[in-house]
Amino acid sequence: MSTEIEETAVETPAEDSVTEDAVAETPDTTSEAVTDTAAETDEARVARLEQEGDIAADYLEELLDIADLDGDLDIDVEADRAAVSIVGADLSQLVGSDGKVLEALQELTRLAVYRETGERSRLMLDISGFRADKRARLSKLGTETAEAVRESGESVSLDPMSPFERKIVHDAVAAAGLRSESAGVEPRRYVVVLPA
Repeated sequence: MSTEIEETAVETPAEDSVTEDAVAETPDTTSEAVTDTAAETDEARVARLEQEGDIAADYLEELLDIADLDGDLDIDVEADRAAVSIVGADLSQLVGSDGKVLEALQELTRLAVYRETGERSRLMLDISGFRADKRARLSKLGTETAEAVRESGESVSLDPMSPFERKIVHDAVAAAGLRSESAGVEPRRYVVVLPA
């Protein structure tokens, strides 16, 4: 087999103009070029996410005007996605029961971004701090469940959750030093926290 490799190497000319001496004398700019490309990619990604946030904010501002509701818009980029928050007056009607209206508005806002950019968006929308509060509660649930599992040595299954909610619990359990996994079938998937 090594004979075949040598024959192939003989048959295929090795970069006619490049010799080992030339390679040794050539300054190593590859790592600099990769770093510059990565930096440009990060800058382009952040710019794209900021553009998504601006489009979403324009859409939501029009929606608030049509509904005659007051609210301030806050745009950010977090966790590799655009995030828009509406804060201010009582906007509970835009959150709905257990965030159902908020979820619908988020999907409509993502569609508005898609219409403008032609790219699918993972934008997160929060209204009156609903998601931030939910994130804090779920993170606490994950930490407390991990402690209970550590003490009892038995796995614990939680109630069904959305993918967003499960991710928060998984992260909290991992931070507590235990493992967790999702089980079940959508829309009834749930988190199982496992002993060490």
